[in-house]
Amino acid sequence: MRKARKQNGSLYMDVNGSKTPVWMFSWHHILPTGQRVRRKRQVGTLDQYKTEAAAERAVRGWRLAINSNQVHAFSGITMQDVIDHFRLKELVDKGENGRAWSTRDRYVSYLDCWIGPRWGKEELTSIKAPVVEEWLKDLKFDTTWRQKNAVRLAREEKEREKDMRLLAPASKARIRDLMSVLFNHAIRWEFTDRNPISGPNKGAGVRQSSKRQSIPDILEVSEIQAIIAELQLRERVLLFLDMATGLRRGELAGVKWHDFDFAGLDIDVQRSVVDQVVGRCKTEASQKRIPLDEYTALDLLAWFQQTLYREPEDYVFAANSSRAGKKRGKQPLWLSTIMRYYIQPVVKRLGINKRVTWHTFRRTYTTLLHANGEDIKVVQELLRHSSSRITMDIYAQAQMPAKRAAQQKVVEMVRSEKPPLEAKKMA
Repeated sequence: MRKARKQNGSLYMDVNGSKTPVWMFSWHHILPTGQRVRRKRQVGTLDQYKTEAAAERAVRGWRLAINSNQVHAFSGITMQDVIDHFRLKELVDKGENGRAWSTRDRYVSYLDCWIGPRWGKEELTSIKAPVVEEWLKDLKFDTTWRQKNAVRLAREEKEREKDMRLLAPASKARIRDLMSVLFNHAIRWEFTDRNPISGPNKGAGVRQSSKRQSIPDILEVSEIQAIIAELQLRERVLLFLDMATGLRRGELAGVKWHDFDFAGLDIDVQRSVVDQVVGRCKTEASQKRIPLDEYTALDLLAWFQQTLYREPEDYVFAANSSRAGKKRGKQPLWLSTIMRYYIQPVVKRLGINKRVTWHTFRRTYTTLLHANGEDIKVVQELLRHSSSRITMDIYAQAQMPAKRAAQQKVVEMVRSEKPPLEAKKMA
């Protein structure tokens, strides 16, 4: 950041919005981006400081503050200044050392839609945890912004209502977390010395639950079998590859033929495609090799014989529509389209009253692994999570038969008499 030259600022008389005479103080400030801008702040009214000498005494501490090298409440740095600096330093492609494209894209959407419009003009020192907490409580979708960013929102909100409604708790929590990231960025660059979002200790910052509004649907084995029986080869291979490997949607879209080792029966996950943008996988753990079962391998080979794109560098599920134009065969399918037009209609036709997405198969895979009694570390490695806590707390669900059996064991330990149904049979 450019070193500011010593300055005294300027004290002058002006009128405020109510046409009341007020004393104003202005000075030059160096933004985090290095730009030099003029700032001003009201000192007080003419009734408070009747003479210029009195007003000069009031701004004596301010003159010291604007020339101080230490972080001070008089810095004048706004949230928009920090956002601009954060974009410049953090929201750029840094390859393996930077954030994934999908993360950067989500950050940009939150900054443009919510954080920037509400907090951009606020100085960092004026942003307080309780005010942010109240703002999050009533946060709704901005329909104007939605219309301008329809392409970005299409992939994740196609099934949602188009009217103004409260954001989900998880979305609010992610916005809260990004605001905390911005304050940490400001602390790192010495633009401020506080983070009101996280607070100085646990419970002192912005409190926002990330609790789900509803429990995600998990498919039963019989339901999966019924769906598979109704699908054509391409969709069946896609479903099995997602179901039996736990690939994320972006990774599923990004697989190429040379990623598969059919002799060794495994997959080398190297990329993730989100909105047709090719990027690296979500985490380092995501890039571990995945075992490939023989059934799915045979289906893949059958698809290899049917598809027009069989070169090692070709996407396994390449777009073959005339709409793709010159990109035909050079980019993967839009999996949201496959789900909407090929898989979800089958689910509806079968009378399965569950919300099925690509992530449903990943969650179902986790739950079935857990139900089979697999070691938690094995499940974590198969799903390529960074920690086992994510695997168990967010993805896995205990199935009713397992819960009922566990409950029955405890009941039988405590109660000595026969269960009513069994006693009736014996009689």
